[in-house]
Amino acid sequence: MRIAITTRQVGDVAIVDLQGRLVVGEESATVRLQVRDLLLQGNKKLLLNLAQVDYIDSSGLGDLVGAFSSARKQGGELKLLCPGNKFDYLMQITKVALLIDVLEDEASAVKSFGQSTAATA
Repeated sequence: MRIAITTRQVGDVAIVDLQGRLVVGEESATVRLQVRDLLLQGNKKLLLNLAQVDYIDSSGLGDLVGAFSSARKQGGELKLLCPGNKFDYLMQITKVALLIDVLEDEASAVKSFGQSTAATA
């Protein structure tokens, strides 16, 4: 299944809802371009909702880290929402959870911007 992306605003936070597989190729490139476009439009608070993502490969994970880095370079913040148990192990062994804030509740995630718990890069 190709990745489907929808974007919505909650206050000053742009929430990017992803559905499908985040894998090497067009899928991960689409996510990267969406994040870039949001940053260019002046969105500095980005929340990637992974609740409906079925699978992430190493390239997809790399793109999440790249999106985080791009946001930081432009004075923004990027956080991950609802990766759930299916990606918990992957986030822990790759140490992504130490770099990027990973939250399970949308309301709490929206409120958390400006209060990062991840390591400072």
